[in-house]
Amino acid sequence: MNQKGLWLDNSTFVPITKNLSAEIATRRRMDFLWSGMYLPNPDPVLKRMGKDIDVYRELQTDPHLRGCIRNRKSGVLQLESGIDRGKSRSRQTKELVSLFDNLDLHTLIGEILDAGQFGYAVLEIIWERVGNMILPARITGKPQEWFCYDQENTLRLRVPGSLTGEELPDKKFLNPRQEATYRNPYGFPDLSACFWPTTFKKGGLKFWVTFSEKYGMPFAVGKTPRSASDDEQDLLLDGLEKMIQDAIAVIPNDSSVELLESEGKGASADIYERLLRFCKEEVSIVQLGHEGAVTSTAGKLGGEDAAIQVRKDIVNADKRIVENTVNQLITWIWDLNFQGARPVWSMWEEEDVDKDLAERDKILSDTGLKFTPEYYKRAYNFEDGDIDTSNPPAPDSQFAAPAHSVETPGRASLSSGSGRFPDQDLLDQAISDIPDPDLQNQAEGLLKPVISLFAKGKSVDDVKRHLVSQYPDMDDEQMVTMLARAKFVSEIWGRLNGKQ
Repeated sequence: MNQKGLWLDNSTFVPITKNLSAEIATRRRMDFLWSGMYLPNPDPVLKRMGKDIDVYRELQTDPHLRGCIRNRKSGVLQLESGIDRGKSRSRQTKELVSLFDNLDLHTLIGEILDAGQFGYAVLEIIWERVGNMILPARITGKPQEWFCYDQENTLRLRVPGSLTGEELPDKKFLNPRQEATYRNPYGFPDLSACFWPTTFKKGGLKFWVTFSEKYGMPFAVGKTPRSASDDEQDLLLDGLEKMIQDAIAVIPNDSSVELLESEGKGASADIYERLLRFCKEEVSIVQLGHEGAVTSTAGKLGGEDAAIQVRKDIVNADKRIVENTVNQLITWIWDLNFQGARPVWSMWEEEDVDKDLAERDKILSDTGLKFTPEYYKRAYNFEDGDIDTSNPPAPDSQFAAPAHSVETPGRASLSSGSGRFPDQDLLDQAISDIPDPDLQNQAEGLLKPVISLFAKGKSVDDVKRHLVSQYPDMDDEQMVTMLARAKFVSEIWGRLNGKQ
């Protein structure tokens, strides 16, 4: 039986199965869900209410909770991201960078971050063949309630007629989780801790509105003589009802109406307000780590700084979930297509420009001191291509090429007073004809690992210790090619002129 696949080399064969290219978890198959012999979700809220995880999606309609979730997600989405080549091959890394440029990373990261809210998330990968490689065509987040874990904590698909769920193929589903353990492979959902505060807030708001309607308007009190009959009192009552609606009433001349303001009810209204404030603070603590992250007061003894720091710690925890998930994807891509060391995808916070450093550099520049592009990259976190090096400063006179060299047809002649061989002058001229940007790009590619080491090094001794390890990572392909061509031309020129 011939099996379809891809030969990576003479000894490595990667089979291509239908399961990798076909979509498995679809709504067409998930019309009827029922529990079987799989591990139930131990979430105490879901167990007590007898509902599935879909109840947490309804919570996100609450304005305050929704605002906290967006605040938390935006902390991760605004981070910079990129691929560190490490010891992987340059060509393979370029293929990966090109793939990531075509992926909707913003949506992918947002769906991965749902793991923090629901405890776990499931994303299905649709693979496709692109040339000689197998790459993800799209990655789609699927509803958590479609999946379960078996007794071995392995992710499975809930399908009708299966007591244990359907086994899933390898390298098909990404499964980021938050604080998952052997006892609880479903992870801990933060929305679970927000359920009761949000529910009580909705109930308290309902009673507060009723209270405001009841005591927010004055009471109309009608007075009738003691001798008034029930019909006369009912007639006055009907008139008061119309008065409340239309501010117009007709009453007997021996009756009276008095409007009484509701006094002393503020304390009762404060009870509802305090309840709502407490519930909102509880949600803020769960989502952002500190109620001050949303409701801080300016100048409150550094409370804002503490709130920002706690939120930053939570964002860093979410960031690690995203990094682990994306690097799992890279590992699968590498297993299917490449060999050797793989690059690493990471996220980081873009640092602001150091104003004091910029002012110092400006003062030194005004004195005539010149800084190299490498310094600006190291000091201000510029990347390759950010600094324009197409118009370098004019070379010093002591390094300028002689302007009085003379060439004759067929052969170079001695320059007047140059004291050099004509062949050497011609070779120097050929080297000088190479565009400066090409030399700059080749030098940058060769020295990039060293420049990065200087930028990240904590001290001179730390740089010295790690300098030797950077030599295998230097991209010297372009430089070696240029030198090989120069050597070849030099040898041919020497042989021709040696015979003459």
